Amino acid sequence: MIKISVTIITYNEEKNIARCLQSVKGLADDIVVVDSHSKDLTTKIAENLGARVIKRPFPGHIEQKNFAIEQARFEWVLSLDGDEALSPELKDSIKKIKEKGTKPGVNGFFFNRLTNYAGLWIKHCGWYPDKKLRLFNKAHARWTGMNPHDIIEMKSASKTGFLNGDLLHYSYDSISDHVNQTNKFTT
Repeated sequence: MIKISVTIITYNEEKNIARCLQSVKGLADDIVVVDSHSKDLTTKIAENLGARVIKRPFPGHIEQKNFAIEQARFEWVLSLDGDEALSPELKDSIKKIKEKGTKPGVNGFFFNRLTNYAGLWIKHCGWYPDKKLRLFNKAHARWTGMNPHDIIEMKSASKTGFLNGDLLHYSYDSISDHVNQTNKFTT
């Protein structure tokens, strides 16, 4: 049986973190939340739901996610953002990997991400399927890219597989939330 650490980076995710953590209940053997000194109830909610919370200033998405991986107690890591959650089908797919193991040489798994934008699930315009690699053996993967656009990069000899189910991404509650985030990223 494979043990899985779930890593989550957060900042002011009190409206999302409970959903995220509840979606990995019964799957995670270790949950670490790396929080960038949230000003809301994010850390209290996470602690109450059994997560190990580490507070750390935010150096950038890539750096924070790699730090989170380093804190994981187990080799296999499921890396999530605070505004994401596993669909029941994806959770079942990961449970099968956890129970049966992987094929020889497979060190990471892709699955589709489905985005909710202002209350609507977006299944068009290139947003779906948004294939993401988020379950991996940490000895074979690192976060890379250019902040804030991070991506998992596997070592060259590593093989990957694909799991059924969706990673549910609760992106923006409204258009004004989207504009505010765009302003934050461009400032």
